[in-house]
Amino acid sequence: MNTEFFNALDLLEKEKGIPKDFMLQKVEAAIQSAYKRESGGASNIRVLLDPDRKEVKVFEQRTVVEEITDEKTEILLADAKKISKKYKLGDVVETEVKTKNFKRMSAQNAKQSIIQGIREAEKMMIIKEYENKREEVVTATVDRVDPENGDAIVIIGNKRAVLRHSEQIPGETFEPGDMIKVYVVEVNSETKGSIVTLSRSHFGLVKRLFELEIPEIEDGTVVIRAVAREAGSRTKIAVESNDPNVDPVGACIGSKGSRINDIVDELRGEKIDVISYSDKPEEFVAAALSPATVISVTMDGERSCKAVVPYDQLSLAIGGGGQNVRLSAKLTGLKIDIISDEN
Repeated sequence: MNTEFFNALDLLEKEKGIPKDFMLQKVEAAIQSAYKRESGGASNIRVLLDPDRKEVKVFEQRTVVEEITDEKTEILLADAKKISKKYKLGDVVETEVKTKNFKRMSAQNAKQSIIQGIREAEKMMIIKEYENKREEVVTATVDRVDPENGDAIVIIGNKRAVLRHSEQIPGETFEPGDMIKVYVVEVNSETKGSIVTLSRSHFGLVKRLFELEIPEIEDGTVVIRAVAREAGSRTKIAVESNDPNVDPVGACIGSKGSRINDIVDELRGEKIDVISYSDKPEEFVAAALSPATVISVTMDGERSCKAVVPYDQLSLAIGGGGQNVRLSAKLTGLKIDIISDEN
């Protein structure tokens, strides 16, 4: 059993990356807890875990005294000398305890402690793996999809994680083996639930995809100023150029949509409006309401404005279910009231 035990630790380290030293500490604590439960009190013991010899030994420790006040932790000098004449007052006498004599319940408790140690180690490894990937995009392979709740179990590197159904793009479906991009929203070391929150519906996914796919954004020539998204339907993204010779919208779209098409495909056909940013709110709002034509924009206050559009463009400016104006307001941070030129 000892050989199997140490081989199991080697396998944990190899397959899951859990350090053997960490698990040895957890096992030692588990055995100590099991023995104290077995003995019914506060006994002093030493656990010897020898990976080289593949040995597990437990020694009960008692201090040599003239008069016993605690039989579990003390031994008379005369009794100690029966074991070895070398013992003197204050020495510690060790007696090996056979672990096979542990009661079933104590052994079960030790096993549970070890399992808990494995879970803690796995959590530690996941946190370490993702702590520098917060707000980044990573590639994941779909392992399986839970048929009951729609959650997708994905593999990133050699670690498994969960892409919740609520964080998926509405209407998308997965098959085992699919390669997808996911956005790491947060890494939470305190929660009892998911340690890593992954998302495909977060606006940050679109932002990061543009940074990865558009060279001018990657090198800083073009800057993303704002993103507004309704996942699975439409995204508006505002960009600005630091180079007067570079058209920020054209750089993002590419010739015949060559650059933006890969992003649209990754987002399952989601429509993307690339908007030219302006620090003048009137110009920014007019651009944001694209594809509608805007005649004029007038500021009504610090955070609200009125946009005038041709009568035949009114429904386009508002959008189905108010989506276009809603996304435009989110993108610009302004309340937008749309009226036609015939009002």
